[in-house]
Amino acid sequence: MVGMALEASDMLKREGISASVVNMHTIKPIDQETIIAEAKRTGCVVTAEEHSIYGGLGGAVAKVLAEHYPVMVVRVGTQDTFGESGKPHALLKKYGMTPEAIADVARRAIRKKKSLASLTG
Repeated sequence: MVGMALEASDMLKREGISASVVNMHTIKPIDQETIIAEAKRTGCVVTAEEHSIYGGLGGAVAKVLAEHYPVMVVRVGTQDTFGESGKPHALLKKYGMTPEAIADVARRAIRKKKSLASLTG
C-alpha cells in the first residue's frame, strides 16, 4: 500500500495539500515515536492497508494516538466483511484501496479535522 499512498500523496500535492507517507513495515513492535511525531506535525492520520481495518495497522496506530496524542485517524482497508478472490486492481478498487480512494479519505480527514477545530477552538 506504500506505492498507492505515494500516488495519493502526489495527487494531493497537486491540490496544494502536503501529505507525508510513512512505511510502517511492522505492527509489532510499532514505531510509536514516528506515529506520534507525524500526528503532531499533521494533525490527522490516514492509515492504508491490504487488510481488515479491525485488528491491523489502523487499529494499532489509533491505539497509540488515543493513548499519547489524540488526533483524527481514518483507516483505509477492508471493512468488516469477508474478502473475495479476483484481479488485484479490481479488488483494490472494490474495497476502496486505490490512490484515488486514499486521497479522498485524506481530504475527508482534513475536513473533519477543520470541523472539529472550529467546534473546540
